[in-house]
Amino acid sequence: MARAPIVLVDGSSYLYRAFHALPPLTTSNGQPTGAVKGVLNMLKRLIKDYPDSPMAVVFDAPGKTFRDEMYSDYKAHRPPMPDDLRSQIAPLHACVKALGLPLLCIEGVEADDVIGTLAHHATQAGRDAVISTGDKDMAQLVNAHITLVNTMKDETLDEAGVEESLACPPH
Repeated sequence: MARAPIVLVDGSSYLYRAFHALPPLTTSNGQPTGAVKGVLNMLKRLIKDYPDSPMAVVFDAPGKTFRDEMYSDYKAHRPPMPDDLRSQIAPLHACVKALGLPLLCIEGVEADDVIGTLAHHATQAGRDAVISTGDKDMAQLVNAHITLVNTMKDETLDEAGVEESLACPPH
């Protein structure tokens, strides 16, 4: 029997997507919670869909990355994070930890880099990997042992799925 795949969740991607996709929910004292609710729903779905899989949730660490050092205009045109989103990061991290899931924020690198590295190491060790993200850039990692899952679109992409969806093969 094959081992269940490792599931690597792009927490940063889902945080942004949930923030923009869901209505602006708040607590009774005005604390924004929509993005937290959206990400937790996605995590609960993954736990249900992959009950035997080890799982980790990866977020971008605050601060600059090695790409900023290489190219001063890296993401220079991206607008700053809205305050209503920023205020949901710490509560979401606490919820992820309360679920018992490992949470990774590696200083100096983006969540994508961490996920790609972990997926590569998993497959090198003989374990398949599922990357849960809404980020199309991650499609380049798909191969016979790495698939993408986007719970917000209810979509799973293997190599053929990437080619059909994006009109080009992952490589």
